[in-house]
Amino acid sequence: MGRKTTNDGKAHKFGGDWTTTKLKVLERYLKEYTTALKNTNFRKGYIDAFAGTGYRDPGRDDSEDQNILFPDLAMDEPQRLLDGSARIALKTEPRFDKYIFIERSESRCAALDGLKREFPDKAADMEVRLGDANREIQNLCNKNWRSNRAVLFLDPYGMQVDWATIEAVARTKAIDLWLLFPLGMGVNRLLKRTGEIPESWRARLDTLLGTKDWYDEFYNVRVESDLFGNEMRRIEKATLETIGRYFNRRLKSVFAGVVEEPGVLKNKANCPLYLLCFAVGNKGGKDIALRIADHILNGVR
Repeated sequence: MGRKTTNDGKAHKFGGDWTTTKLKVLERYLKEYTTALKNTNFRKGYIDAFAGTGYRDPGRDDSEDQNILFPDLAMDEPQRLLDGSARIALKTEPRFDKYIFIERSESRCAALDGLKREFPDKAADMEVRLGDANREIQNLCNKNWRSNRAVLFLDPYGMQVDWATIEAVARTKAIDLWLLFPLGMGVNRLLKRTGEIPESWRARLDTLLGTKDWYDEFYNVRVESDLFGNEMRRIEKATLETIGRYFNRRLKSVFAGVVEEPGVLKNKANCPLYLLCFAVGNKGGKDIALRIADHILNGVR
């Protein structure tokens, strides 16, 4: 996702204003969320599956991470060190009752543990987990959620999120999900115009989308005859809009509610990189959550 952690785990590097935009959206929603639930009996949790270090430095683009299929196209833009999603959540008032940060990097986990010293009043309620995001989230979702509610921020480095994880989140009927879907950064680049997709790429798309029927949705194969009666195959590839709408329909198939028009995060060349999607787990809180999220996303479309 155009970010980098230095060897000492101090900060992530981002490129482009879209990174600031997504975190502003998250910040606004978290405040509205905890305010809406402050007089309820639910325990409120915040879960960050790619929590990084708690800080971000949007100084430059980077493609060093081995799990990024393709580098970000965003241009360099030096800025000061800013809050990442973990620190935004910890600063949110009214506060959450529990904070769970997941990272696969030991250095990033160490940096996240350091936030306990910065936020001593919340240290006892912070849990830093070293491990694979999909496995850790699915384990969390298998617990009893009856008296709990949470916001999950899924901001992967590429196409790491499995559909099985999204289904597990939806089954809790208690988690509101903010998810960056790698529209232009991942999926579109795997969809070769010829329609000939390597098996390893097909498998990754199957896992990401949770089905094999995406090919028929993304490609229109027509057989036409030329003047001499010879048959010719003509393949039409889906647009970015078609791909985005397909994924949003997939979310609707498992969640209680989904914002109809996700936010579109673009680089400085105005190329769509990600969709910022929002889905609600609980039917009871669906209407107000969708109304809040939809209003916040108005400025990102």
